[in-house]
Amino acid sequence: MYALLDGNNFYVSCERVFRPSLNGRPVVVLSNNDGCAIARSNEAKALGIRMGTPFHEIRARLGEDRVVALSANFTLYGDMSNRLMAIAAGLGPAQEIYSIDECFVSLDGVRGDLLERASRVRQRLVQWIGIPCGIGIGPTKTLAKLANHVAKDAERRPGASYPAALAQVCDLGRLPAGCTRDHVLAATAVGDVWGIGPRIGRQLEGDGVRSALDLARADAVSLRRRFGVVVERTVRELHGVSCIGLEDVPPRKREVACTRAFGEPVRTLGPLQEAVSEYAGRAAFKLRLQHGRAGQVLVFIHTNPFRRSERQYARSATVPLRRPSDDTASITQAALRALVSIWQPGYRIHKAGVMLLDLQDAGVEQGELGLEADAQREAGGRLMAALDRLNDRYGRGTVQVASAGLGGDARSWTMKQQRRTPQYTTCWQDLPVARA
Repeated sequence: MYALLDGNNFYVSCERVFRPSLNGRPVVVLSNNDGCAIARSNEAKALGIRMGTPFHEIRARLGEDRVVALSANFTLYGDMSNRLMAIAAGLGPAQEIYSIDECFVSLDGVRGDLLERASRVRQRLVQWIGIPCGIGIGPTKTLAKLANHVAKDAERRPGASYPAALAQVCDLGRLPAGCTRDHVLAATAVGDVWGIGPRIGRQLEGDGVRSALDLARADAVSLRRRFGVVVERTVRELHGVSCIGLEDVPPRKREVACTRAFGEPVRTLGPLQEAVSEYAGRAAFKLRLQHGRAGQVLVFIHTNPFRRSERQYARSATVPLRRPSDDTASITQAALRALVSIWQPGYRIHKAGVMLLDLQDAGVEQGELGLEADAQREAGGRLMAALDRLNDRYGRGTVQVASAGLGGDARSWTMKQQRRTPQYTTCWQDLPVARA
C-alpha cells in the first residue's frame, strides 16, 4: 500500500500561515520577475484565473475582485516543504519526496486503521505548520495518486464528482457504502490519471477512452504498441498491479542548470558577466549537492522573443573543462570564456543561463599526467565545503566569486520581486514579532 500526500495550493498555503488575513481571499503567487501565475488559491481559481495567466491581466483585478498577487518566495516555500516532509514521514517506514509539496509513503507493514492514521497526520500538519493537504491511499502509486486527486476534488467541490465523505483523505480500500472503485474511476477523467499527459489524453479521448475506468478496461498490450511502456504500466497499476517502486534516493540529474530572466534588459558585458558568474556558482552548488562533477559548461543568452519590434539575438557556447570538476572557480572561469565568445553589443539581453553537462559521480577519479596534484584537489574540495557551509549558515550569496559583483538588489539584472513577503523562517531580520 502507498499513500500520496500533497499540500493544497502549497505556495499560497505557505503565505497564509504567516498572513491569516489572506484566508478567504483570492491569492495568486507569481513566477520569477512577477511574470505569470504559478499558484492560485481556490478563490482565485473560482474567478477564472488560470495557471500561467500573465500578471498584466491579473493586475486589473487587484482592486475590483480584491485579488492579492505576491512574488514567489522560494526560500520560504523550501523551508516549509522540509517541515512538511519531516512530518509526513511519520505515515510509514519509507518515503519518496516527489516534488516540493508531494511525497509517496510506503505503508507496508503498518498496522491499524490506515484511514485514521492518515487523518491524524493531516491534522498534525495543520496544527504544527498550518499547511492543509490531501492524502490518497491505494495499492499502487498510480492509484494512490488518483485517490489523492479524489480527496482534493471532493473537498473543493463536495458532491460534484465524488462523495463528500472522500474529502481530505481517500482510501480506495475503504470507500463509503454505495461507492466502489469503479465508480471513482468512472468519475475521473483520463487526463487526470498520473502518467497520462495532455497529448496522449486527447488521443485516448478521441478513441473513446474518456475516463480512468475506460483506461483500466482497455487492452494494455495494444496501448503499449501505440503509446509505449509508460501507458501500459499505468493500465496495470490501475488494476492494482504494482509496477512502480518507491525511490528512496532521487535519481541523479543528467544536467544541472541555473537560468534566469533579468529584471531589466542587459545591454553591456559587465552586468552580464556578473549574472553568469552568479548562475555558475549556483549551478556548481547544485552539482555538489548530488556529489557530481561536470565535464562541460554551456552558457546561453538571448533577447526577449516576445518583443518582435526589437532586434533578436540568441547564441550559446560550450566549453569543456580540463578535467571533470565541481569547483565553483573552475566552472565560473569556463562560463565566462563561453560568454565572451558569444557576446555581441547592440542587443537587449533578456535571459541568460549556465548548464553543466557530461556529469559523472564525484567518486570516479582518473589520474592524468601534468594536471593538478591530489593535494591541490583535496584543498579545493575543502574550500568548496567551507564556502557551502558559510552560505548555508548566513544565506545564499554571502560568499561568492569576485566576478559576481558585490550583490544586493541594486543590480539591474536581478529579478523583479516587488511583492515578495519576508522569509519568515530562515532570516533573523524577517522573524515575525508577536506584540502584546
